[in-house]
Amino acid sequence: VAERLKAEGLTATRRAMDAYLDAWRFLEIEYKPYLRQGAGIAGLENGQSVYAAMVEYHTAGAGYSPVEIHQLGLSEVARIRSEMEAIIAEIGFEGSFEEFLTHLRTDPKFYAQSADELMAAAEEISSRLRASLPDYFGNLPELEFEVQPVPDAIAPGYTTGRYVSGDPEEGRLGIYLVNTYALDQRPLYELPALSAHEAVPGHHLQIALAQEMSDQPKFRQDYYATAFGEGWGLYAERIAGEAGIYRTPYERFGALSYEMWRACRLVADTGLHWYGWTRSAAEACFIENSALAPLNIQTEVTRYIGWPGQAVAYKVGELKIRELRARAEASLGDSFDVREFHDALLAEGAVPLDVMEARIDDWIAAQHSTASNTDTLAD
Repeated sequence: VAERLKAEGLTATRRAMDAYLDAWRFLEIEYKPYLRQGAGIAGLENGQSVYAAMVEYHTAGAGYSPVEIHQLGLSEVARIRSEMEAIIAEIGFEGSFEEFLTHLRTDPKFYAQSADELMAAAEEISSRLRASLPDYFGNLPELEFEVQPVPDAIAPGYTTGRYVSGDPEEGRLGIYLVNTYALDQRPLYELPALSAHEAVPGHHLQIALAQEMSDQPKFRQDYYATAFGEGWGLYAERIAGEAGIYRTPYERFGALSYEMWRACRLVADTGLHWYGWTRSAAEACFIENSALAPLNIQTEVTRYIGWPGQAVAYKVGELKIRELRARAEASLGDSFDVREFHDALLAEGAVPLDVMEARIDDWIAAQHSTASNTDTLAD
């Protein structure tokens, strides 16, 4: 029986592989010569209308038009660029901004010499991030995560890092994937920000807490609103900065480079799909303003071309979270507790941005009410 099942399995595998090969031949030989030349969907019939709908979907509740998002991106690029230049001055580097980026991209000291070294660094940073969580959160998930390398078979075309959710019911851990392919494209100064985004306090913490909401139905536990989830991931990089995870000016520059990456997404995505930019024009923002490795930039822009609107959600969501935190801090003054704010933000899982804003406004009002009642009792 075992031999028969093995033979049937091999036959089925070969049949599937042949089908994939036929599909590849069709796409490469018959379909590819007829592809349109434009990178984005702006030139398609109703392309702008489709893109506006995709932006609305991915930034649900934000209310921005593609034109407004493009201008927001340009503004954020200018702000972040000035902060990056301040760090270059702090380091004492003598040369232009472009020369500093070249220095970061080419000096071997900024890169791991082996996959094991890169994975060990990711593990060490993750441990420090875990240890910082009680200072910023009252509620933490029971489900843990582990750090694993991206499988070799998919690593060449895979992003730098990614989170794969676990399953609390099955006891399956979340996974923080780190890409060890092309080590000269994986700078160590960006690893702390990447780890904060993908693991904790980023995606793992937010998603695992949602999965463990016992009072919510399954679809609410698993729901993922792009602007909320990715906005939280980017905001988590900022929490890491507050927690002192970035230990050197280079790591702080790496965190700003990651923030610049998301700001350039606002410019590049709208450029591609609203204004009809070429691929090289979309890549230019990243090349000129961030320390991202060339392979990373190429991989990312390929993703934006094939996923209109998704890339703008990160920065839009993060800015809304920062706006709400500033509102709470200004309203509550000395009684503001960042742990309670974060708990309130994450308490009911991922939601559209307008729902998130309404919930935080209600939370602020409840905090004032509680304080007022306490004062009355004291009198």
